[in-house]
Amino acid sequence: SITMASEAVAVLLLVFLSGSTFGIKLEGNGYTDVLIAINPVVPENPLLIERIKVKILTQQLETICFHVTYFRYTYTAGIPNWWFYLASQSFLIKKYNQAKIIINEENRAYGDQPYTLQYGQCGSESRYIHLTTKFILDDELIKLYGPRDKVLVHEWAHLRWGVYDEFDDGQPFYKGAHSDIQATRCSLELDGKIVNRINHTNCTHIDPNNKIYTQDCVFLADSEQWENTASLMSYPSLHKVTRFCSNKTHNSEAPNAQNRMCDNRDVMDVIFTSSVDAKANVQPLKGPHPVPRFTVMQRGQRVVCLVLDVSGSMRGSRILQQQQAASLFLTTIVEDHSYVGIVTFTKDAKTLKPLTVIHGEESRTQLVRYLPSEANGGTDICKGLKKGFEELRKDNGNTMGDEIILLTDGESELNCASEVKESGAIVNTIALGPSANKELKMLSEISGGKYFYASENLDQTELVNVFASLTTTNGDLTHQTILLDSSGMKGKGILNGTVSVDHTIGNKTTFLVLHESQSPEDIEIKSPSGQIYDFIDFQHSSISKMHSLVIQGTAETGEWTYTIKNTLSDQYITITITSCAVSDAIPPVTVKAHMSQQSIDGSKPMLVYAEVNQKGVPVILADVMATLKSDSGDQYQLQLLDNGAGADAFRNDGIYSRYFTTSKNGRYNLKVKVQRKNKSKNNGQVRLKRHSVAPYVPGYVIKGKSLIVMNPPKPPVSEDDLQADVGSFTRTAIGESFSVSLPPGVPPPNFPPNKITDLNAEIEEDKVMLTWTAPGEDMDQGTADSYEIRVSMDLEALRGSFSGAHLMNTSDIRPLEAGSTEEYSFLSSYIINAEPETVMFFAVRSCDKDSLMSDMSNVAKNPNESKILLLLLLLPLRSISNIEIN
Repeated sequence: SITMASEAVAVLLLVFLSGSTFGIKLEGNGYTDVLIAINPVVPENPLLIERIKVKILTQQLETICFHVTYFRYTYTAGIPNWWFYLASQSFLIKKYNQAKIIINEENRAYGDQPYTLQYGQCGSESRYIHLTTKFILDDELIKLYGPRDKVLVHEWAHLRWGVYDEFDDGQPFYKGAHSDIQATRCSLELDGKIVNRINHTNCTHIDPNNKIYTQDCVFLADSEQWENTASLMSYPSLHKVTRFCSNKTHNSEAPNAQNRMCDNRDVMDVIFTSSVDAKANVQPLKGPHPVPRFTVMQRGQRVVCLVLDVSGSMRGSRILQQQQAASLFLTTIVEDHSYVGIVTFTKDAKTLKPLTVIHGEESRTQLVRYLPSEANGGTDICKGLKKGFEELRKDNGNTMGDEIILLTDGESELNCASEVKESGAIVNTIALGPSANKELKMLSEISGGKYFYASENLDQTELVNVFASLTTTNGDLTHQTILLDSSGMKGKGILNGTVSVDHTIGNKTTFLVLHESQSPEDIEIKSPSGQIYDFIDFQHSSISKMHSLVIQGTAETGEWTYTIKNTLSDQYITITITSCAVSDAIPPVTVKAHMSQQSIDGSKPMLVYAEVNQKGVPVILADVMATLKSDSGDQYQLQLLDNGAGADAFRNDGIYSRYFTTSKNGRYNLKVKVQRKNKSKNNGQVRLKRHSVAPYVPGYVIKGKSLIVMNPPKPPVSEDDLQADVGSFTRTAIGESFSVSLPPGVPPPNFPPNKITDLNAEIEEDKVMLTWTAPGEDMDQGTADSYEIRVSMDLEALRGSFSGAHLMNTSDIRPLEAGSTEEYSFLSSYIINAEPETVMFFAVRSCDKDSLMSDMSNVAKNPNESKILLLLLLLPLRSISNIEIN
């Protein structure tokens, strides 16, 4: 584990990008392979690169980390291909989506405020840090957020170590256990003054309902603090705040995200025991850190080679599936100006089509003609990969940053892992059918590629979906093909459905119908205005058994319907619908789906995530359904929720989540379908909140002089800017495949109900109302069996010994289905006068039918500290109302 020297903190000297495309590494004492990407909308500015090197990559951060870890200064900046900046290398870093730090223009929901896209469990790595060009270039923003290097430390802690903010703009004040009003911060050692925002006098405005300061009041920290005052997750802007909170300084009472998400644990505890670096063998540094090296790399065009299995086992339906899915990729998915080659392999390998630039429909059609349609012979996967590398070298002499899409159903030996790793190419692997080599996943992992499993059930569209997901982007999503929907059926009958085309898409809208043997009797596509497109409007391919319709111009906004009539009882019919952004000026709604892990031994549940947003602005109130299917044919459907409970970290942030509790061995694929129909903005009914951001500094107090200095106000962000207004839409996303592998002889585990994280207490006249989101029988699935609610006047006693607190009578509570809102209110049978403003603390646990108990919930307290004391017998007044969360 990371060695702690005195109060050693883990830590930081920041570096940005090393050239690797597949994740941050902690090697020795140094972080490497931190990928930074500059979005193509950013105007060219050489000063931006220099500022990154000089103003952010500063050695001052060494003092924060106490010489334990640092960033190895081998970093690279990936710049847009249209910049004329003299880059030292010009090969392509394609994986913009894998960048851990993104430089972009301001985000409509955050403005220029730095933030981290964070929604995982405590201690889990986050997605990326978002910085704007103005934050890097404009020194005026230092007043609002603090020194750039320290702001980046704050965000790095979100990104790498999965800790959360220790301030809270939504609840800036709270009443402590001793009835004193405190500013939400860590630690309480941070000195400051609570003043009126307008006249800067001592604040006296108290809210009569919750007995704490109103929003007219603001906490201003002293500009000078005691040396090494914590914490960087609360006030990184202060000069002498150079540490994270530890067990000695942690404020466990504060109503902040760190306490809620991390069970009131201090930041240092999370870093050293729960983060991805917790098991790293890191010793305190002796001597200076290495001299940094900085490389600028410029994006080139996408270069990809299809490496396709044509061995005997691919005969029949498999070779047809491969041909159809690859055709979709070539005609619709791969981006203009990309280079594409085609290689096939059996026991040997050959090139069917050398690298060809995509410059129009004719070049796409020509590539489709070279796709293989026959299969015969043995299998040697490595022969295919080596031939693919050979083709990739023909564009510039190397394979660095190029791509291979490898599809196989075979089990040949994989003895070329070292060559794959050394190539620097990204290898995406697709395992078709149950016999495909399970080690394909390893090839993707070592190369930074994606791994997919697709069944050979022809009516499931799995392989087509995989190829539809193999897009790449430089951050400009307006030129990326988006999968709207896909569905299929087998046997005689009618396949029909609807798909919503919203105002952010509509260009190159394509309906692709696939079949197995005989063309469907009829195909009808109906636009929102009633225009009919039928069989004769489609383009047909008798060889690949495909029918495609491309809507000319911009497709109408609204509900499109499709009807396909199949007259054969033994063939499949599928339809896949794609589209592109309506214009360069309007970013499309996008969906990304992934699991919390790509493999697991079944000892704990996985989490399913779907990010739904429009250029970083969350899309809320959508219906999100995940389908997970194993290689043995088992299928599971989960409605993902954005309710801030159970698996979901924050309510209404556009991140939809759910636990996946199945522990059956196998390979699984993931498909997420997102729909929203006729839902406009919430008009203030839903409270939206930003999180994992650099804290804004409203001002400060000059200690000893009673002088208050206020900063310029942060540019306002309206509720309208915190959510995307896109109306009805349909999207489909494909996540990487994952595996579950229980150790031999170990039975599948039973999981308890999930921890309740949103317990809340409110006073309603003469009763207390408790509310929370219902957990399930297994995490957030099903229905729990019972609740145990306890109350105490001592916060630490309740946390330290839940079973020792007073037990409330919950005999009449019948838990509702997971995701429902539970309400429980009560009166006291004895009420006597007590000391003024007594505080009561509440917590709850749930139990399943096997008597497995959840962890104790977050602690809620009566908000107005009424002058009463509840004694002994607490009688239930009313139980639960059935309010579903959507």
